[in-house]
Formats: sequence, C-alpha cells, structure tokens
Amino acid sequence: MANPLVELGKAGQSIWYDQMERALLTTGSLSAMIERDDLRGLTSNPTIFEKAIGGSHDYDEALEALARKGADRDAVYEAIVLDDIGRAADLFDPVWERTSGHDGFVSLEVSPLLANDTAATIEEGLRLFAELGRRNGMIKVPATPAGIPAIEELIAAGVNVNVTLIFSRAVYGEVIEAYLKGLERRAASGGAIDRVASVASFFVSRIDTKADARLREKIAAASDSGEKTKLQALLGKAAIANAKLAYQLFLEKFSGPRWEALRARGARVQRPLWASTGTKDPAYSDVLYIDSLIGPHTVNTIPPKTYDAFRDHGVVRETLTADVEQARKTLEALEAAGVSLDAITAELTREGVKSFADSFESLMNTIEARREATMRAASGRETESLGTYQPAVDEALAGLKSGSILSKIHRRDASVWKSDPENRKIIESSLGWIAVPEWSLGQLPAVLAFADEVRKEFDHVVVLGMGGSSLCAEVLRTTFGRRAGWPVLHVLDSTVPAAVKALEEALDPRKTLFIVASKSGTTTEPVMFQRYFWGRIQEIRGKEAGSQFIAITDKGTALFDEAGRDRYRMTFVNPADIGGRYSALSLFGIVPAALAGIDVTEFLRRAIAAARACSDAVPPEDNPAARLGAALGALARQGRDKVTIVASPPLAALGLWIEQLVAESTGKEGKGILPIAQEPLSGPAVYGSDRIFVRIRVANDDDEAEGSRLRELSAEGHPTMERVLRDPLDLGDEFYVWEMATAIAGHLLQINPFDQPNVQESKDNTKRLLETWRKEKALPGPQKLAADDVMTVSGDAQWGVGGSPADSVAAILSAAGAGDYVALLLYIRETPERNEAVRQIRAALMSRFQVATTAGFGPRFLHSTGQLHKGGSANGVFLQITADEGEDVAIPGEPFGFRVLSAAQAQGDFEALSTKGRRALRVHLSDVDRGLGMIRQAMEQAAPAGRV
Repeated sequence: MANPLVELGKAGQSIWYDQMERALLTTGSLSAMIERDDLRGLTSNPTIFEKAIGGSHDYDEALEALARKGADRDAVYEAIVLDDIGRAADLFDPVWERTSGHDGFVSLEVSPLLANDTAATIEEGLRLFAELGRRNGMIKVPATPAGIPAIEELIAAGVNVNVTLIFSRAVYGEVIEAYLKGLERRAASGGAIDRVASVASFFVSRIDTKADARLREKIAAASDSGEKTKLQALLGKAAIANAKLAYQLFLEKFSGPRWEALRARGARVQRPLWASTGTKDPAYSDVLYIDSLIGPHTVNTIPPKTYDAFRDHGVVRETLTADVEQARKTLEALEAAGVSLDAITAELTREGVKSFADSFESLMNTIEARREATMRAASGRETESLGTYQPAVDEALAGLKSGSILSKIHRRDASVWKSDPENRKIIESSLGWIAVPEWSLGQLPAVLAFADEVRKEFDHVVVLGMGGSSLCAEVLRTTFGRRAGWPVLHVLDSTVPAAVKALEEALDPRKTLFIVASKSGTTTEPVMFQRYFWGRIQEIRGKEAGSQFIAITDKGTALFDEAGRDRYRMTFVNPADIGGRYSALSLFGIVPAALAGIDVTEFLRRAIAAARACSDAVPPEDNPAARLGAALGALARQGRDKVTIVASPPLAALGLWIEQLVAESTGKEGKGILPIAQEPLSGPAVYGSDRIFVRIRVANDDDEAEGSRLRELSAEGHPTMERVLRDPLDLGDEFYVWEMATAIAGHLLQINPFDQPNVQESKDNTKRLLETWRKEKALPGPQKLAADDVMTVSGDAQWGVGGSPADSVAAILSAAGAGDYVALLLYIRETPERNEAVRQIRAALMSRFQVATTAGFGPRFLHSTGQLHKGGSANGVFLQITADEGEDVAIPGEPFGFRVLSAAQAQGDFEALSTKGRRALRVHLSDVDRGLGMIRQAMEQAAPAGRV
C-alpha cells in the first residue's frame, strides 16, 4: 500500500516532524523517516526540548562535560540545542540539495523571553543562524508586534525564518508583508534572494479548543432546540475554516506584479506551515488537521502520535481549496453566534507568547537541574551500598516514577500522602518549604543589612526557641563557631534551670541581642525564655528593652503582636506555610546565621542548587532526594527502620536536626523511622538487622578508621550510605535534600509527614500540669518503686522489680529485645562531661543488649523523637532521667520557675508514654554525675533478652 505521508509530498505538501530528541539521531529513527516517509524537515520548541532533556539520560554525558568546563545553564542549553539541531540539519541537507533549497529545513528558536524586544530578537537571530552555520537552518521568530519588524530585518540579512505563533489572518497578512519587504530590501542592496527561505506557522487546533469551549457554553444556555442544533453544527469547524481563508490570502499575496518581480530574481514563496495539528478533542478524527489542510506550496509539521496515525490511515486529496465559500459562512455564523474569532486569536497569541516563555524558563530550569544532578553523581558525593535491599529500593524508585510522585510534590498535591479533608488541609498549608530557598534569597538584602547594622553593637546573639525554630541555628553554631568580627551565637532550648543560668552567666546583658523564634508565637518554651530575659533587660534598659529583641514568627501571631507592642528592634515574618522542622532554609535559619557572620548567600545558593537537583525535572533514579527517600522508606518497610547517622565531628549537631526532621515527620500511625544521632560507632557484632547507616562528612575530614568500620558493616550485609559535603556551607544543600527525602519517605510509609499529634499531646499535658501547680503548688508524679541516696526510680510496677534502684533499671533494660531501642530522656543540664557519660552508657547498652540507643535532652527531644516515641511502633524502652540541679530560676509573671516548668514537661511526657503503654521508668538523681555512672553500672546486672 502507498504510504500516505509520501503521497502528501506528491500532492505538493511537505511533511515536517514536530519533535526533537537526541534518540532520533542516535538510533537512526530520523534517517529512517526521511528515507521511508519522505520526511522533509523538522521543528522544535522549548517544551519539546524540556521533555527530551528532562525525560531521558541521552544528555547526561554532554551535561557533565559542559558542567566540568564551567558552562552555566545558558551555555549548556545553547551547546546542546545547537548540537542536536546541527546534526538534524546535516541529515536533512541531502533533502535540501535534492529539492534545490525548497525543503530540508530544521528550525531553531530565538529565546521566547525576547518576544517583545525587536532589537534583541534581531541580534539573537543573526547570532544563532551564524552559530548553527547550516544552509538549511531556520530561525523561529514569533509573530508579535515586536517580532514582525525583526522578521523583515532577518530576511533582509539573508536569514531563513520560520515565523511562529500566527493565529489570525490579519497578523498573517503582516507577516507576509514583512517577508516581501525583507526580500525587496535585500534585492535592492544587491543581495541574492534565491536561497532565502521562510515559512509562516499558522496554528490550527488551539483555535477549535477555544471556539468549542465558547460554543458549548452557548449551547448549554440556549433554550431553543433549533438554536442548539445550529450551534452544535459549528463545533470543530472554526480552525479549518480559518486556515482555508488564510490559504486564500497566501494565494492572493503571492501573485501579481509585486510578487512576479521578486520571483523573477529567484524568490521563493513563504509557504504556510500548519502547526498545532495534533487533535485535542478525542471526539474528532485523530488526523483531522492533516486530512483537511492538504494543498500545494504548504507544510504540515506533525507531532509523533498524529504522524503515526496519518501514516496508518490518512487519506490524501486536495482539501485546502475545497468549500472555501462554506468556510466563510462558517466564520460568519460564529460571529453571528457571538463567538469572536478576533478575540480568540488575540487571546491565543497572548497565551502562546506566555506559554512559550514559561516553557523556555522551565527548560532552562530543567537543564540546571539535570546539570546539578549529573555533577553530583559524577563527583561521588553520594554513594550507597544497599546489598540485598537494592531491589526493594529500585522498586520504590520505579513507583515514584510511575506515579509521577515528584511532579505531584512540586505541584503541592496533598494526595501524595493523604486524601481525607482533615489531612489534606494540614498538608496543603505545610508545603512552602519546597520553594523557600529562592524566597529566602530574595529576603537576604534586608537580612544582611540588619546584620551589618547590629554587628558592632552586640557581642552575643541568643536564639530563644525550641525544636524546628532553633535546631538549625544550633547546627550552624556548632559547625561554624565564632566568626571574626561577629557576635557569638548561642541557642537556648532547655528549660532546666541550671542551663538557663549557665547561659545567662556567659552573656554581657548590655551587649546581647535576643531572637525570640516561634512559628506559632505561643510555644511554651520561647514564651518563658522571653519573659525571663525581657525582665533582665528591662532592669537595664527600661522602656528601651525592645531594642535588644527581635522576633521571627508568622504574621498575626501573638508574638508578632507582642513585638509590635513592645517595640522590638525588628520582626522577621516567615511564610505561614512552613512547619518548624522544615524551616531550616527560611528566616528561622538564615537570620541567626547572618547575625553570626555565616555566608548565608552561598549557603542559600547551595540550597537552591540542591532544590534543582531534587526537582521533578530529574528522574527518581538520578534524583538525590528521591534516592535517599526511597532508601529510607523502602528499608523501613523491610524492617530496617533505624537510621544511624554517623556525622564527622564538625557536623556532629547535624544528626540532631535530622533526628527531629525524620522522627517527628514519620513517627505516627504505629510506624516510623527512628534516626539515631551521636551513637558511638561499633563493629557488626553489636548491631541487629534493623539498621541502616548514613555517614555524613566534610570532604577533607575522612576518618579512615570510621570509613573502615562502615565498609566492615557493609560487608556484613548492613545497608550503608555516604554523603560528602565539599565544605560546611553545603549544609544548605544537605538540609534541602533531607527535607525532600523525608517527605518522599512519608509517602512510601503512607503517613502524613507534616502533622505531629503526639507532640501536641505532651504540650497539652504540660499546660494541664502547670495549671495544677498554680492551684495546688505541687505536681503529681509516677509511683515510687525504689530509692537510695542517689537514685529514685518511679513508674509502673510492671516495668520495675522493687528492691534497689539498680534492680529496677536492670529489669526494664532486660525487657529490650530484638528490634527494640532504648531511649535516654535527659531532663538535666547538658555539658561535655555529661555527653561523654551518656555516650558511655549508650556504648555499654549496645554491647550488652545489641539494641539501638537514642539520647535526648529535654525538652528538646519532645519536639523530635518525642513524636515517634508515642506515635511510632511500640518498640521503645524509655529511661527518663531527671534531677533538681542548683537554684531555681524564677519566671516573671508566673507563680513557678523553670524547675517546675521542666518538671511539668518531664511528667507530661511520662504520662503520654504511660498512656500509650510504653515501657518507661523515671530515674531521679540527687547527684547527676554520680548517678549517670550508677546507671551504667546497673546495666551490668541486667540479663539480656537475647541477641538481636
């Protein structure tokens, strides 16, 4: 049977292919189409290139090579596009030769961002035509008011032009005029015009989409059946009628004395090119806009699906010149029905310019994303050894891809996690973190100006916060230390009186700036911290106390109002759609960083680069966040639900931030991922089959012993991953990757990673207990089980055995079995010496019981692992450690001090654990340092429940 595509060529219509991707070149597909189908040209646009680059690995090698040379995204785009278009042009050059320059053209688009700039369009068109350096290249220029004079200039300069985005016959007339003038000017200057080619791309199917929508509205509104019938008869007719009349204009303009004079010098007609010829409405024939627009001296650029359909069942006969009068009547009937074709085409032109500009910007972002992801992979910054778990992770990645999960996340589609209205509402109001790095970069001028204003006035900056509002600042404080010429950064997130007092003693109150950081503005801890230090500064400054306070909060919160009332020096308003644990790259993170002299500009640039690499432009298998999130989620479903963070010393606090993010996000509905931070790294013998190890280090800090131990664990079948930061500023990058990965892991676990129901439960318990104190001047506590001169053990009798405190501690630890973890809940002041004592306890627990261990200082952990303790699976054994250290610290305006507040938080947490039936005991110490040693000794009495 004859090939309908070949028959079109015989009928005088050239077929061009509306598609470009490197696989067409490398697989030989394009060559085959030229040979088999008499294909005579090719067009492309930003949307096509975006899908080609973002949806395949064909460009990875080129991206990596260009990136290594330092090419930015513009240079990468141009190199890739010029290469593809140039190679395609070379394939079509024999067609150009065979047809004497009539066909064989490949189009390259001027940036759509220049659609309203005549001079820039001309300059870009000349440059691209020269850079391409092919006689059969064509430069695409839009038929905008600014584009039309550019068309004339480019034709006059001998550039082949594909005029795009033509919808109306009036504009088409202007395009023809620009072409003729360009030829005339070139001929008048002595230039050859016999090899200057142009097509006028007249868009078709989009007109029917618009017209039919208006007609259907009128059909629905019509009450007369005859009127409905008349309107229905016009459906699907506007675009073809418009094109047929445009063809009549072509026949008219390319005839007569003016044209004959140009033709005598070898000029070629500017052929109409039917564009947008894929059928949008499934009710219409899939080859409607091919069958109906066949005629000599025309081109039809056809998308792949329509191309295949016409080759299969297209019918070739001249249709463009048939029923022209009926076409006029159709358009008159449309106007009479109140459907204005002029309005439709004007609207389509505006939308087309915007759509192409948006697609171009999206293409550039895709290139930047793929460039970043490719460079990350090539650099070896992220490696993994998942062993027998690799198939499960690959399956999770495939599911992310098939479900378009990354695209849905970036569209902020709550159904990625939950579909019920209550959860959707929470999720939809919590996704601002996805784009916050770019937003924060826009806030930097004001932030940096403020930091520069106050840096010489203050020696200390103190963040008064809790959980998400303070942990990023804590990571940055410990990682970067003090920067020369900038204040010392402190973070207060403990209500233990000794901790509050120790911080106060380290400050010069006259030279300290306090940051009150609270998303809601009502979180108990920052409220109480503010009251205390406000009272201290008010004693010095009186009514000017506000000059030493700034606030970071959401708009309209109690803190926002208070900051205005008390004349705080500055209030930074954060986006309301960002939860605390996802706020590291928002003002909660960058304001303290800027005040401490950290290079927040580069910090955020690294985060933006990570956001691009983690975008939906990068497929899951290459996407760093998707790979990490798939590993976390898939391994948790396989029982490897304890992620051990092995952070090098400069990054030690990063584990605490990851702990909060992952535990509070995933620990609910009886499941979750337990992050384990600052646990001593040991050999394979002490670990069960519930672990995954993630090592995070700075490039120049490669502890060989630590690396060797990780390799040993991997060899024993434990999944391991390594993440290497170029320098500490890559924390901006790391924060973003973990945030996105945690959201993806939440999807795989089918939970809502943006709520924290059990955190609120502990908060509510604390408020109730404080009310009890106000009334009774006493707090309830758990049942006392055993006591000596150092330790008092309390709790449910089923978890203790009486006798000595050591016996009860040993008894509850003996309850820890395979898959369990032991959590030390520390309501004591944190010091280096106590951290070491806790480290020793954890090491001993691991060695004796082969179980995972966590340690959190209260109340900080209430906002992190505290959610998982109560909302996750019931595999925790909890040892709460409290003490009455030093003098109490009064809180202005309250009948209690920090000691009571801390005790109420401890009791509220203990009650929440007990309510959930968790295995928990409280150990109250009269001598903290001695007591920690005794707890370690008590473990020696415990009988292990069995090796994990």
